[in-house]
Amino acid sequence: MADPSSYRPSPGQIPDSPGVYKFRDEHRRVIYVGKAKNLRQRVANYFQDLTHLHPRTRTMVTTAASVEWTVVSTEVEALQLEYTWIKEFDPRFNVKYRDDKSYPYLAVTLNEEFPRVQVMRGAKKKGVRYFGPYGHAWAIRETVDLMLRVFPVRTCSAGVFKNAARTGRPCLLGYIDKCSAPCVGRVTPEEHRELAEDFCDFMAGRTGTYIRRLEKDMMQAAEEMEYERAARLRDDAGALKRAMEKSAVVLADATDADLIAVAEDELEAALQIFHVRGGRVRGQRGWVTDKVEAVDTAGLVEHALQQLYGEERGDAVPKEVLVPALPEDTAAVSQWLAERRGSQVSLRIPQRGDKKDLMATVQRNAQQALGLHKTKRASDLTTRSRALEEIAEALGLDAAPLRIECYDISHLQGDDVVASMVVFEDGLARKSEYRRFQIKGFEGQDDVRSMHEVIGRRFKRYLQEKERTGEWEQTSSVSGEAPHPAQSPLAPDPTQVSPLPGSAEESASDPHPAQAPSAPGSAEVPSLPASPQGLPAPAADATDPRDTDPRGDDGREDDGRPKRFAYPPQLVVVDGGQPQVAAARRALDELGIDDIAVCGLAKRLEEVWLPDDDDPVVLPRSSEGLYLLQRVRDEAHRFAITYQRSKRAKRIRSSPLDDVAGLGETRKQALIKHFGSVKKLRQATIEEICQVPGIGRRTAESVAAALASAAPAAPAVNTATGEIMEEDDGGTS
Repeated sequence: MADPSSYRPSPGQIPDSPGVYKFRDEHRRVIYVGKAKNLRQRVANYFQDLTHLHPRTRTMVTTAASVEWTVVSTEVEALQLEYTWIKEFDPRFNVKYRDDKSYPYLAVTLNEEFPRVQVMRGAKKKGVRYFGPYGHAWAIRETVDLMLRVFPVRTCSAGVFKNAARTGRPCLLGYIDKCSAPCVGRVTPEEHRELAEDFCDFMAGRTGTYIRRLEKDMMQAAEEMEYERAARLRDDAGALKRAMEKSAVVLADATDADLIAVAEDELEAALQIFHVRGGRVRGQRGWVTDKVEAVDTAGLVEHALQQLYGEERGDAVPKEVLVPALPEDTAAVSQWLAERRGSQVSLRIPQRGDKKDLMATVQRNAQQALGLHKTKRASDLTTRSRALEEIAEALGLDAAPLRIECYDISHLQGDDVVASMVVFEDGLARKSEYRRFQIKGFEGQDDVRSMHEVIGRRFKRYLQEKERTGEWEQTSSVSGEAPHPAQSPLAPDPTQVSPLPGSAEESASDPHPAQAPSAPGSAEVPSLPASPQGLPAPAADATDPRDTDPRGDDGREDDGRPKRFAYPPQLVVVDGGQPQVAAARRALDELGIDDIAVCGLAKRLEEVWLPDDDDPVVLPRSSEGLYLLQRVRDEAHRFAITYQRSKRAKRIRSSPLDDVAGLGETRKQALIKHFGSVKKLRQATIEEICQVPGIGRRTAESVAAALASAAPAAPAVNTATGEIMEEDDGGTS
């Protein structure tokens, strides 16, 4: 526990202007980010008598080892910089809302020539119009199915669309008049885009115009005795009304607003948001957060606004935001929202009428969400604690393994050999810590040798982090003498095969992609300088851009981001039996690591194997500890096999264009789109290639040379029809 007075800046050093400050711990990780109108007054508050501080604030200042600040010109800039730093550094003492589910949106891809209506999740894409979020994907599909009667917009995937255009036959929706079939030319691109824009207008709340138009056409058709057409128009109007009924009218004045409500206790807070567009509730979502900092309702609202609108622009930010409490600096937050929308935004507390009644409904939803979360979490926490205790007891550990890492090897008959590392903390998956490895030391199928290599690479990186922070130096100096370079676990292994340049794949998990690998030949990472005790620089073996951290060991000042491989597990689990466990234990012993337990889980009988034990540990089938080990093992297997399949697919779909230096994916696709196939591109002259936008003569010459040097493969044959398939997608040639 640090003494805050040891790093307290003198009052004269702190400016009295607006700015953002951050606290760092002893490892230079950023643990808290805050903003202030007056930095001097705000920062000084953290250094008063510890007994006067809130317990969470007291924990933060005693964990920190330094404080820094950045001066900005306005409070709006401070708000934006605070949001940026919280997103970048992920400080442990800042409130971070986490979605209790992944919400689906109804999306219209207006950035395509023929816009498509579909269900989308995840990050929003430029040029796509979003409606929602919705509670369930089936609710979107029901709404779309009703509206396709009136707005027959394309809903098929790119592959189905392309196949229909090639064969000249539309899909089933085209035959039953729920798609205008632009794939076969029934409508022009302009007519189809107009349909998509009408669809968006209706979803945005401008519904009356379309229903009145349909009813008018229906009456006119009836007067002209076109009763079949009139019946069709009647059914279309009914379909639109049923689609509208799925969104209840809550505000009669066609208001566009977001209503935010907060339910909280001493430890946690639940947030509910209703998205009202055109007076109707178009979406709902909920977040839950741990109150890791001393924050009131106004502070929770401010954090919610930052997370909700930090990445939004234009109409995604509504004209009106209704909240239960106003942020401390309402004017600055309102101005920030207005800049993101491009026009004025009203941020206020509803006082009377329908909006106040709707806010009460949102508040009840927040209270129920908090109660449900606490009940579920209490049950889950009890189960997880029991599972960890059972594992500790079965394996003879001194304490419950709060961090478990599991490793698995995956390959296809010795090709594309890869490994995965998954992390569970407190019994829950920590996907941001997942890593992936390519086996580089040898070729062929050898799971035991592969496991030894992966464990060695991972924990060499851990020892490098300990040396960087000085922990290894302290460990080495206990005996009063430095280890001999030849005895150091970080000494280069003369038998280690260097990684192939540019051969690594992404190592981060699904939600947090890491930086892309460097170009071939440029993925070299500088080694660390020798320590004062005489430790040699870390081996070059671990400098794969996928299992190293390029963010703190390249001579730059430490930036406070969480480091890869910096945190050791209490338990290493390998997918396999006694041979794999022995290989993992041997790798740790070679590095001098003896404080990390190792076990293996064999699939056949779900036996737990320990190093140097001839007989396995058999956990009861109903054991929570066994269930947890199975979940960890299965997740490692899923992560490994997904990576292996992606590598195999990438290798199978390789193209001669991949070898052209400086030709990226965008220009590659432009070439394929212009010529139609690799075969036709190979037949083109350099002058014809230069006609493609973005392709200069030097690039055209490189493309022509690469295609000329690559022998065309035998044509692919459709085994069902005997048809010879053209090279139409830039795939294998």
